[in-house]
Amino acid sequence: MDIEDLAARIEAGERRALARAITLVESGRADHRAQATALLDRLRGGGRQGLRIGLSGTPGVGKSTFIEAFGMMLTGQGLRVAVLAVDPSSARSGGSILGDKTRMERLSRDRNAFIRPSPAQAQLGGVARRTREAIGLCEAAGFDVILIETVGVGQSETMVADMSDLFLLLLAPAGGDELQGVKRGIMESADIILVNKADGELKGAAMRTCADYAGALRLLRKRPQDPEGFPKALTVSALEEAGLAKAWDEMQALVGWRRESGQFAARRAEQARHWFEAEVREGLLARLRKEPVRGAMEALARRVEEGQLSPAQAAEDILDTYLRGYAGKGS
Repeated sequence: MDIEDLAARIEAGERRALARAITLVESGRADHRAQATALLDRLRGGGRQGLRIGLSGTPGVGKSTFIEAFGMMLTGQGLRVAVLAVDPSSARSGGSILGDKTRMERLSRDRNAFIRPSPAQAQLGGVARRTREAIGLCEAAGFDVILIETVGVGQSETMVADMSDLFLLLLAPAGGDELQGVKRGIMESADIILVNKADGELKGAAMRTCADYAGALRLLRKRPQDPEGFPKALTVSALEEAGLAKAWDEMQALVGWRRESGQFAARRAEQARHWFEAEVREGLLARLRKEPVRGAMEALARRVEEGQLSPAQAAEDILDTYLRGYAGKGS
C-alpha cells in the first residue's frame, strides 16, 4: 500500500480513501498495524482539528434520529460532519448488524457528511478499540465536527469521554428512575444532558425530567473544565428538530470558554497520555496471547484447575517471568 498516496487523498477529502484508511486502522493484522501507524504518523502533523463530540444514551432514546437531525443542521450551516457509530457485537458469534447508516438515510446522502459504523467486538467502554485513530483520520480529512456514538449507556460507556472534547448524554422523558440506571460515573462525565422527545404528549414530561436532571447536576462537585452554569440539562426534539440550535450554541459557548482558559488543549494532552497508556496495556495483553507466553499460561492454568497452585500465585509467576524478560531486552 502506498501510504503517501493514501495520506494525500485523505487530506484532499476523498471519502473512499478515508473509508479505506479506517478499515486499515481497525485491522488486527501485524502488517496492517505497521501501515496504519505509518499513515497516522504521516497525517499527525497536518494541524487540522475538528470538534469531537461523544454521544451516549439509553436504549430507545433516539440517538440515531438525534444525530441525523443534528448533523443535517450542521451541514446546512456549511460544516462537514463525520459520524463514527459503534454497534454492539454478539458475544457468541462476534458479528454486528452495523445498521446506523440505514437509520440515518438523509444524512448518509449528504455530501458534507460521512458515516462509518464499526463493531464494538469485545471492547468495553461503548467504543471500538480503534475509534480514536478513526477520529484522527476524520480530522485529517477536513471534517469540522466528529460525532462518536457509543453502543449504549452505563458505567462502562464513559470511555468516549476520554476521546472527545464534549460529551453529551441523551435521555428520554418519563423514563422512571434513570438516575439509578445511568449511575453517577457517567453523570460526572457528561458536559450537557439532552432530554430528547420533547414533543407532543411527552413535552411536559420532558420539561420535568430536564428540571430533575438540572437539579441533580447542581449536586455534583464542580469540575475545573467548566464555566459557571455547566454542566447543564436541555430539552430537544429530534423529530421536530426543536432545541437543536440552542444545544449547538451551548456547545460552542462551552468549547469557546475551554479554548480561552487553556482547558481545551490541556484536556487533549491528557487524553493523548491516557491513550498511550491504554496502548501499552493492550500491547501487553496481546503478547500474553502469543507463544511462548500462551503455552506457559495454559500449563499454569491446568495446575490452577487441579488445585496445585492459587490463581494469584500463577498470575504472579507468569508476570514475573515474562515481564522481567521484556524489561531485560530493553535494558
